[in-house]
Amino acid sequence: MYLISLPTAGFIAFIGALLYAIGDVLLLASKVNIDEYPKLKPFAKLLSDAEKMAALSPNRMIWGALLGVFGTPLVMIGYWQIYQGLSGANAWAALTTIGLFGCASVIGAFVHGTFYYLGEYVQALNQVDEKSQAVIAKMIERHKKVLIISYAPVMVFILIASLLFSALVYSGKTLFPTWIAFINPGTMTFAWKLIKKILPNFVRDATEGAGFNIAYMAFFACTTLALWK
Repeated sequence: MYLISLPTAGFIAFIGALLYAIGDVLLLASKVNIDEYPKLKPFAKLLSDAEKMAALSPNRMIWGALLGVFGTPLVMIGYWQIYQGLSGANAWAALTTIGLFGCASVIGAFVHGTFYYLGEYVQALNQVDEKSQAVIAKMIERHKKVLIISYAPVMVFILIASLLFSALVYSGKTLFPTWIAFINPGTMTFAWKLIKKILPNFVRDATEGAGFNIAYMAFFACTTLALWK
């Protein structure tokens, strides 16, 4: 007997991914015309679209960051569901899959949270006098390096874990039906990119930056349905 049922664990993870997606939207779903921010124009290349954070309110940035961080433990509960669903497959391969997913979420929570500070830097860059801008610009440069270093293992871990998950399910030895082998965070992210192209502009704008966690929502929705009894 489990303390919580497998479908319940999946539902909790779905809520966690939803919180993450809302956090993404709060942090990234905005558009600005950089011409309206003359102090930012000399740094357009450095900002690389981050100038849109200049228009965000402090509360929006705070909650955008925190919702994703608070959603991480809920997503981790979903990995327990996935691990139980992989019962019957090679134990070490299943544990490796969940370990990689878990490590990606832990590092990912850090990455997500740091966007709050990026927003603060962008707004400070827009507010300080020109003599002080160089200091803020250097901070943004260092921040971007941290993001790149952090993002790399997240992407690699999720890709490997997705492939392992699909291979284990496709073996037919798990509790999952074999069609779930085609459902993982990687394939769902790719599917979202295709679907997004045919959606109305207002939907694309409203979900800007949330694609990865929308993919996780789809992933947990499918695994939960597959394990529903």
